Amino acid sequence: MNAKQFVGIAVTVCLATATVSAQAGSKEEKMLDAKAAAIIKSDFRDKGIAKADRVNQDELQAACSKYLDDVPVDLKIKLEDEQAKHIKWPADGNLMGDWKAGEKLAQSGRGMTWSDKAEDPAGGNCYNCHQLSSKEIAYGTIGPSLLNYGKKHGTPEKAQRRAYGRIYNAKAYAACANMPRFGHMGILSEAQIKDLVALLVDPESPVNK
Repeated sequence: MNAKQFVGIAVTVCLATATVSAQAGSKEEKMLDAKAAAIIKSDFRDKGIAKADRVNQDELQAACSKYLDDVPVDLKIKLEDEQAKHIKWPADGNLMGDWKAGEKLAQSGRGMTWSDKAEDPAGGNCYNCHQLSSKEIAYGTIGPSLLNYGKKHGTPEKAQRRAYGRIYNAKAYAACANMPRFGHMGILSEAQIKDLVALLVDPESPVNK
């Protein structure tokens, strides 16, 4: 056996070992994922409007859990395109509501808990993650500041469409965004989303003052 043959055999053995190891790792990961899912499901139960099926992940959620912030580009594009297809734009073509109602929604964190009633409207809880009004001192920083949103995003029409789409389903624009899919998941109604769009875009709202 010459040196070249020896190297060739060594490489083949290494690749075979790596393949077996990867397959074993993959099986072990799947087994651990299944165990984790079973433990989570066993600790959740229906209570009021909060149902245990909330722990069931759809394809997008499962991908984001698996890859965290490193979803393969082709899969990320596929997931975002799929989410974008399901954005329901208002039939009347109007994307703006009442910014004053939108401000109340942005301040409200109510909804979706076991003690809430199904007929009670949920809040947007926007200040939990974003700065919106320069006068408001209590806000989160998980999301970007939205101050002067209407001035920063082009024409009013462009800004309205961008805001509506992102509120309806932020994951159509960034697959693993932290922002909830407010419209897609039925958390907010079309009218509520319009009110939030007005809060972001209307020049008279505190966001743009």
